[in-house]
Parts: sequence; C-alpha cells; structure tokens
Amino acid sequence: MSGVVFLILLLLGLPLAFTLIASGMVYFAQNPELPTAVAVQRMVAASQSFPLLAVPFFILAGHVMNCSGITKRLIHVSNLLVAWISGGLAHVTIVLSALMGGVSGSAIADAAMQARILGEPMQESGLSKGFSAATITVSALITACIPPSIGLILYGYMGNVSIGKLFLAGLIPGLLLTLVLMLVVYLQARKKGFAPTQANPPSFKQILEAINQSKWALLFPVLLIVTIRFGIFTPSEAGAFAVLYACVVGRFAYRELTLSDITTSLSESVSDIGMIMLIILASGVVGYAIAYEQLPVSLTLAVTEVTEQPQLILLMALAILLVVGVVMEGTITVLLLTPILVPLMQSVGVDPVHFGILMLIMVTLGGTTPPVGIAMYAVCNILNCSTADYLKAALPLFVAVLALVVVLALYPPLVLFLPELLF
Repeated sequence: MSGVVFLILLLLGLPLAFTLIASGMVYFAQNPELPTAVAVQRMVAASQSFPLLAVPFFILAGHVMNCSGITKRLIHVSNLLVAWISGGLAHVTIVLSALMGGVSGSAIADAAMQARILGEPMQESGLSKGFSAATITVSALITACIPPSIGLILYGYMGNVSIGKLFLAGLIPGLLLTLVLMLVVYLQARKKGFAPTQANPPSFKQILEAINQSKWALLFPVLLIVTIRFGIFTPSEAGAFAVLYACVVGRFAYRELTLSDITTSLSESVSDIGMIMLIILASGVVGYAIAYEQLPVSLTLAVTEVTEQPQLILLMALAILLVVGVVMEGTITVLLLTPILVPLMQSVGVDPVHFGILMLIMVTLGGTTPPVGIAMYAVCNILNCSTADYLKAALPLFVAVLALVVVLALYPPLVLFLPELLF
C-alpha cells in the first residue's frame, strides 16, 4: 500500500521529501506493532552522520566557485583545447563538464549552467538546438564520476563505502566517458557538417598560458583527493576546506569574489541544502521500512536463484537502475536503492566501490531522459528546444554511454585500479 501511495504522490507532482514521508507513515500505519515515534526517531537518526556534513559544504563551495571567476577560466581552457575539432563548442561543453566535476559536484547544476553560458553561442556557431541541448545534457553525466560528486558522497554515506575510494575510482571512468562522448560528437558533427569554431589547434605556448591562468581552478580536485587519501582531511573537512579555498582564490587570486557574491551563494546554497537534507531525513523512514521487511535479503535470494554469476547479477542490477532512473529522480534512487543493492553486490563478490561508480552513471543517465529527466527539461527550457529534437540528437550519445558502462562492468580494473593502487 505504501508503495502505491508513493507512486501516486510522485505522479501528482508532490515534492519528493513529502512523498517519502507520506508513504513511510502509511507503512507505519499499516503495521500497528511499529510505534509512530520510531518514524520520527529514524528521521532524526538519518541526520546524525559526520560524513553527511560534506554535502552542504560542497554545495556551498560549488556556488562560491561559480561566482569567483573559476568557471570563466575553465571555459577559456576548454575552448582553447578542443574548439578546433569538428563540432567546436560541442566539444568545449564536454571538456568543461569534466573540469567542472570538481567544482559543481552536480549534473543538474552543471547542465543548467552550461546551457545558460554556452547554449546560445553553440547555436550561433551553426550547431542545431537539439544537438546543442543533447551534448550539454548528456555530457553532464561526467560530473557523476569526477569528485566531489554529491551522488558519490550520498552513496558512500548510505552504503557505508569509503568516499575517498569512490572519489579516486571515478577518475578513470570520468576520463573514458569524456573521450567516448567526444568521439561520438566528432562523428556526428562530421556527418551533419558542423564546422569547428577555430581554424587551427592551439600552440603549446597558448596551452601553457591558459593552464597557468586557471591553475587554481585545476588544482582543486587534486588537492581534494590528496588530502583525503593521506588522511589530512575527512570528506567533511575537505568540504569545509573547499569553501575556504573557493573564497581565498576568488578574492585574492582572481580578485572577482565580492561580499555580495558570497551573500548570493549562501542564499542559493540554503535552498539546495534544505531540499537535499529534507529528502535524506525522509529517506530514513523509508530505509527503516526496507530493513524491517528484509528486502535486501529477499532480493539477494531471488536473484541468486536465477544466476550466481557476479557479472550477470551486476548487469541485471544496472538494467534495473536504468529503468528506475528513467522514472525517478537520481538522488531518491541513490538514497532508496543503495541500502538494498550494496548488500546484494557484496554477497556475490562485486566490489561496492566498483558498483557505486556504475550506479551513479546509470541513475544520472535517467536525469537526461523522459519522463522525469530534470537535467533534460532544464536544458531544453533554457534553449527553447523540443523534446523530440533533443531525443533524436541524444540517441547516439545514450548508446555510447551504455556501451561504456557494459565495458566498465565487465572489466572492473578500469574502475578499481586507482583505489587499489593508492589505498
């Protein structure tokens, strides 16, 4: 019954946090042996986590960095490096997504920001609306892998998985995703006759100058991983460091961050943090119901009766995540399914770090597809692009992403090489 209530309220457009609370309370009402006070206790308990402090810190850091001149410099570097390739600014948005993964930490934020900054110039350079919208939206998947992905932090918190290992594990898949998307965009641009926006590749001197101008922005992800790996900071402390780093760089290195910008960043962050934290609190109620019903154990037994091959079970789980991600917002998917799927993966010998990277790519991919594709709708609205044009242009990109996920699933060292080397 509670599942039916959840689906109905979700389809009616009720905010996700209240949908979760309502369906959770219906479950408690159906089970008189469970005191209602337990539901309140589980909501409070969901907030009592030190690693969870990383989420609001990184959200605030992302907003401050976007006001500090870092984004502008990353765009300059991206444009210089790849604008000479067929497809021009379409490649710029892909490279920028890879660089911005360490800044925004959010696929939706990255897609919306790039749509506002690069959407119109992409169309003026000759790229169609559908092609521009598809490239901006699907390339935002890269931020699911590159630290400090908010999704990886939530997955690590819900699945009791090392956030430091997840951050390292996401680097190679993020790089591969960048290269695969650039290859598809290049082939599509050549097929459609989209010309590059720069005639010649940049000189080595130009590249060095651009990197020097953006060195403080490019150094951030490196500092983040090094400080967590060597125990200098916990993930939560690294989030606080990220806020301080953004303020210092924006104020003293780039001299663009003002008190008004900081006030605006704080205001925007409060809204984002409030939304995410309320969802996390509400998920505590549903998470308790899932544990009480022993769903992870039941799912493990059901799946292992079909097959005991770890790779087949992993592919089945990813297929389920793709279907769920199409109809449910990514944050909710991570919060609800991580406690169920992580024990299943561990029981069949799949590394939870390996699974976490693949899970984040799949649920984020759902945000780029109808009917609940928040990133897709945000970009299409900004560019005034129809969903039909978007889907037509995005289909080759979807196929490429799914093919890469299958390769990563079947060959775990591509994901686990760095964590095993450095941890």
